[in-house]
Amino acid sequence: MANYLVTGAAGFIGARVSAILLEQGHTVAGIDNLNDAYDPRMKEYRLRGLQASPGFTFREIDIADRQAVEGLPPCEAVINLAARAGVRASVEDPWAFFATNVTGTLNLLEYCRREGVRKFLLASTSSIYGAEAPLPTPETASSDRPLQPYAASKKGAEVLCHSYHSLYGIDVSVVRYFTVYGPAGRPDMSMFRFAKWIHDGEPLHLYGDGEQSRGFTYVDDIARGTIAALRPLGYEIINLGGHEVISMQGLIAMMEGEIGRPAHVERHPANPADMRTNWADVTKARQLLDWQPQIGLQEGVRELIAWYRTEHHWAKDIRTL
Repeated sequence: MANYLVTGAAGFIGARVSAILLEQGHTVAGIDNLNDAYDPRMKEYRLRGLQASPGFTFREIDIADRQAVEGLPPCEAVINLAARAGVRASVEDPWAFFATNVTGTLNLLEYCRREGVRKFLLASTSSIYGAEAPLPTPETASSDRPLQPYAASKKGAEVLCHSYHSLYGIDVSVVRYFTVYGPAGRPDMSMFRFAKWIHDGEPLHLYGDGEQSRGFTYVDDIARGTIAALRPLGYEIINLGGHEVISMQGLIAMMEGEIGRPAHVERHPANPADMRTNWADVTKARQLLDWQPQIGLQEGVRELIAWYRTEHHWAKDIRTL
């Protein structure tokens, strides 16, 4: 059994990766700065679940704080899931995104070099492919023209990882995520927002014509792929993404059917930071990791809605805007 350092452990994906590692008998040192990029009550909820598990320890640390990162104990591998995420928010405060996503990654790579940690995993994003990506998108597609500071910051983190692999032989896996959803998901993303707004009879804010689409990926599938990518790979960039693409209009209709009530849609102009579509080519993940998505979109949406109903007594108050 191994000891893993998981950054962003109170985050949506970080909490699920940590939970699965703990179930497998590993120990997890979790760190998170518990910022208010979205409603911190969601992070506190996830963290409480992890702290009830043997083998989990937690420290409140900002990975952009070099001195704090230098004080971390050794581990077998770093799983860097701490990030400022969200294309729209990055336009409003790009400095916060570069502090966490670039400087934070640099601090962790320096920690690995200094402590002799041989494995580093970086969570990246499908947003890195920009507007002209082929569909489905392979890892060989250009990532040189990001559309938002968020994607640019992740590109910076990726190339930093390559430089530390080249200089110091650190084994690096970069996993590019495609639109992750599921129970206790990020409340600033469409899946959580739509479920809450439809369930509670609130206005559903739809930006653009509704024909924009996403290849959604259930969080358990993402967590499994992330853990699989901890194997020695040298330096590899690997897509982890959903196999079912749906438009926003189609997603709303699916949720209306599952919840049993209509959405009250309020339309807004499209946001220029939003991508029109994404769809992952996961051939490489199948070949290198023996991974592919297992949870269908309808099943995953049903699980999200069931979670929201169970936790409605507090989740109804989570801020979504």
